[in-house]
Amino acid sequence: MNERNANRRPNMTYQVMDATKTTFSDSHYQAVLDKGTLDAILADTDTSTLETATKLLTEVGRVLQCGGRYICVSLAQAHVLEKLVTQFSQGGWMIRIHQVSESSRKEAGSEFALPVFVFVMTKVKEMPGFPQVLEMMPDDEGGKSVRCGSPGELMDMVKERQRYALIRNRLNQNQSSPSVSLDLCDGVSGKTRYTFHVVDSPTIRLSHANHFAIFIIPQGRETEWLFGSETGRKQLAGSVGFRRLLIVALHRDQQYENMEAIQSELSAKVLELAPPGLPDNQQIPFLSAGGDIGIRTVQYRGSSDMSGEYVVEDVRGDGTSYFRRLIFLSNQNVVQSEARLLPSHPHSGPKKKRKDKKQQKANDKVEPATTHVIDKSYLCCEHHKAMISGLSLLHNPGVAADQHISVLVVGLGGGSLSLFIHDYFLGAQVEAVEIDSAVLDVASRWFGFSVDDRLKVHLGDGLAYIKQVAEKGKASYDVVMFDVDSKDTGLGMSCPPPAFVEKMFLQSVHKILKNDGIFILNLVCRDPVLKGNVINAIHEVFPLIYVQKIEDEVNEILFCHPVSDQSRDLSDLRESARSLEKQLKRPGALWDESFVLADMFKSVQIV
Repeated sequence: MNERNANRRPNMTYQVMDATKTTFSDSHYQAVLDKGTLDAILADTDTSTLETATKLLTEVGRVLQCGGRYICVSLAQAHVLEKLVTQFSQGGWMIRIHQVSESSRKEAGSEFALPVFVFVMTKVKEMPGFPQVLEMMPDDEGGKSVRCGSPGELMDMVKERQRYALIRNRLNQNQSSPSVSLDLCDGVSGKTRYTFHVVDSPTIRLSHANHFAIFIIPQGRETEWLFGSETGRKQLAGSVGFRRLLIVALHRDQQYENMEAIQSELSAKVLELAPPGLPDNQQIPFLSAGGDIGIRTVQYRGSSDMSGEYVVEDVRGDGTSYFRRLIFLSNQNVVQSEARLLPSHPHSGPKKKRKDKKQQKANDKVEPATTHVIDKSYLCCEHHKAMISGLSLLHNPGVAADQHISVLVVGLGGGSLSLFIHDYFLGAQVEAVEIDSAVLDVASRWFGFSVDDRLKVHLGDGLAYIKQVAEKGKASYDVVMFDVDSKDTGLGMSCPPPAFVEKMFLQSVHKILKNDGIFILNLVCRDPVLKGNVINAIHEVFPLIYVQKIEDEVNEILFCHPVSDQSRDLSDLRESARSLEKQLKRPGALWDESFVLADMFKSVQIV
């Protein structure tokens, strides 16, 4: 090497030396460049190997001047990453990590799946109170570096880059599956800004113009079945007619100006996920439902001791309708409660000072918050409609809408189910049980819920309340409804909690029901074995069960009779539902014409 470079690079010399024990003096160099040496030495995690790596890095620190830099080019395998970051975060060093750009790697002819990183360790004088500098540099020009709070956080960021590179490689090899999803985070705050769902439709015939498209989900609609479920997204991808569709969800707490701004922000990033064979200079279409990015207005933020942080937000749905939603941030893909909003009459009063155009434009997005009221006649949840339809099973062949019935609803939520029964069944005495005082407060302040002599709320544990009523030995209720969620997301059953379907407790439910009453349960269970066990447990206590599957949802509504001699065929059920609906449609009362009670029994099964 000395001979080869004697004329071309006369100031460059090559020496044979042990890098863990050099003959150079202390603080001799301003920079040490390591291109793969540490990766080669640190081939495993054996004790002797780690000791050799420690000697190498210690020697690097010895020969560097204060302000000098150790520049290490590495693939950053997990044990190499841990060794580098751990050793140089002990004090006296600043750590900055760069990822070699994709364009640079392509120019060098590299097709390796894993990214290459450059670790820049700057030697500094240790000073008491001097903040530790651990930074991940942006992967694009113009981006901002991210300051990490701990060595672990810095290593996690490197691992995220590596996982993203593997996903890209898989997509470039046409190895996509319906479940490929990833988050794109804000470079400054680190919070998720976009969620990408990559959906390939290999059966779509490929043409010049249908390789790739981007679909932006309007704000607030990400929980809808078409966008929020894997099956729905696959259906969406098939309907728009592109071989690969990148479906993008926008996140609350993030600001988005308009579709053009999003397109400008994402154009470079989405090309990294483009399918192989995309023609050069191919224009990538950005699609959306309704042609814009939707409207989401957070009305209130709060925290529950039981469920954690939550938000109440108004969103624009499909078309011109607006909806108010309660969402617990621990499970942001699930709408806890929802109500439709109706335009209210503008109130009279002093005119507000005219705002300038810029301020007015910014305020346009919060318009729904100040001009809408709750539509109590509209049930947003299909499972609530099915539960209401179940009241037609009372008192064969049908229940009079104004006759006296006593109803117990366990799980208040926004109160829409309890309010609907109260408002449309004028003889009903409704009692709701809610364990979370924060939920009752939200229902009262934001969803139009209020109590009166026919609607009461028991604040407490539904399990304890039912056991207490059962101990009195009196059958008190015509209807008992369970619409209560489980906080344990790892069970495979999100509604109800397991304790609500244990045999001994179900016997208490049976005791508080009248002989001709009905127990209505909202069951959300993805585990087929667990679901079978639950239904079997219920069947041991309630001999007659009608099961109604909610279309396009996991929910199943169980209508459980305490006696077995009330079995009725499907046509009879539908006729009772029609009769009930006629009674509920009182003159002058609002009614959602899309709510047809008989349709709730389209595919009911008897257990």
